[in-house]
Amino acid sequence: MAAFRYEAVDRNGHVSRGVLEVDTARQARAHLRAMGLVPVQVHPVSEESASGNSFLKKRFSSPQLSLFTRQFSTLLAAGLTVEAALNTLVEQAEGEYARQIVAGVRAEVLSGQTLARALGKYGRAFPEIYRALVHAGEESGELGEVMLRLADYVESRNALRQKVMLAFLYPVAVTLVAISVITGLLVYVVPQVIGVFRQSHQSLPYLTRALIASSDFMRATGWYWLALLASGIWAFRRALRNEDLRYRWHGFLLRLPVAGKLIRGLNTARFANTLSILVGSGVPLIKALQAGSMVVTNLQLRASIEHSVDLVREGVSLSRALSEGKKFPPMLIHLIASGESSGRLAPMLERASRQQELEMEGRTAWLTGLMEPILIVTMGGVVLLIVLAIMLPIIGMNQLVR
Repeated sequence: MAAFRYEAVDRNGHVSRGVLEVDTARQARAHLRAMGLVPVQVHPVSEESASGNSFLKKRFSSPQLSLFTRQFSTLLAAGLTVEAALNTLVEQAEGEYARQIVAGVRAEVLSGQTLARALGKYGRAFPEIYRALVHAGEESGELGEVMLRLADYVESRNALRQKVMLAFLYPVAVTLVAISVITGLLVYVVPQVIGVFRQSHQSLPYLTRALIASSDFMRATGWYWLALLASGIWAFRRALRNEDLRYRWHGFLLRLPVAGKLIRGLNTARFANTLSILVGSGVPLIKALQAGSMVVTNLQLRASIEHSVDLVREGVSLSRALSEGKKFPPMLIHLIASGESSGRLAPMLERASRQQELEMEGRTAWLTGLMEPILIVTMGGVVLLIVLAIMLPIIGMNQLVR
């Protein structure tokens, strides 16, 4: 049995869309005709067909994946079979794309595929690490327990990402407002005021002359600079498609004083949390390391993990293998070593992940707390200079009148 996405019209010309689970497209068309519908399009549900008819390529968003996992784990914990749980999830799916993906997974499961293989048909919706955990749960017979842990894992990753984004939202907003206000003053306000000073033919202070020059320069070349900035960003993003250049760029980011520690902490927390879930679910360490490296976005850290895989395969302990490249924080290495010696690797990895998250949250709070007053003072200082540059000639004109 397979899932087919259809588009059909009834006798009144109303268009209806949905998903049918039948063996062939011919059976899907016959079923639609039996329902009094005229089939217009009938396509097998796949990841490409589910998203190919939209202007922008869709994908399972993080909140959707988190909701799907939590609902799935809850239904399995309640004693429902995988098929029954998927039936319920199809009915509760929010959005046509999500409904088609879940229906496609259900059709694959009903045809005899394992849940992990069914999810593998939709790799964009379900990442490799997700499928690895599901496979481990099926192999161990503890799919319900693994799905509960997987739901916690997805939700914690989303929460961590949201904390980082929200922490930098205010500084970014203040920066954009400051740039907009200063640009508006230089381009629109200053030229109107400066016209009065030029008509008076008086000697202007140096600060006012500098403001006039800045305003003229901004009005004359502002669009060129904006186009140059956009072109530079486009060229930089295109250049980063080169693997070697991107590798060196990621290494430069890690060496930055503050941002480097944030990037290292974020990737370390993801890696430790993922590895903890995988090892705790019974996945072999080599496969767990290979899957865990996929959640690391920094190429140099990922290369260090891949090198560690080779060392672990040769019999080296995980703590020693990760310490070879000196890319990960010492606290992670020490906790892993403690877990290996005590036989409690998974709990120690979870503790390391939590420690990195707390450290990163503290560093992010400190950085944003420092950036906010600096940005406000800087903006206030620039506006003050503009006001002084405008007010000084006015004060001089009043003194001449007296």
